[in-house]
Amino acid sequence: MTVAGWTLAALAALMVPWTAYLFVVLPRTAPAAHFDLAWGGFDLALLVLLALTGWAAVRRRRWLSAVAGASAALLAADAWFDVVTAPTHGERWVALAMAVLVELPLAVVCGWLAVSGQDLVDRRLAMARPGRQVVDPVRHTPR
Repeated sequence: MTVAGWTLAALAALMVPWTAYLFVVLPRTAPAAHFDLAWGGFDLALLVLLALTGWAAVRRRRWLSAVAGASAALLAADAWFDVVTAPTHGERWVALAMAVLVELPLAVVCGWLAVSGQDLVDRRLAMARPGRQVVDPVRHTPR
């Protein structure tokens, strides 16, 4: 885990100059081939992830944290790209309202589920096995 962590940190550091370079050299606008397919596919992926997150939360599945984290990331990306790619001033305001009122609050809920998901699963397991204590994986103490 330590090697993976340091590798990811190094890659993030290497992205700093690359990102600055892109801000300088990329054109302000550009036509996009298959724009409809890109957004339709993105929204389909978001739909599937939200459905899986909801199902995993209701059923308290072990993979809740993973799908909730992915949902949070896609919701935040969706909010960002909807706002910055809106073609008109009016559409930008609609995208901003959707981001602030729907997408980002839902991303926060999904982020909370991603962080708290294991606790939900642990509680379910504890309830399923009366008399057994669930051990906190961080502190290694009974809850």
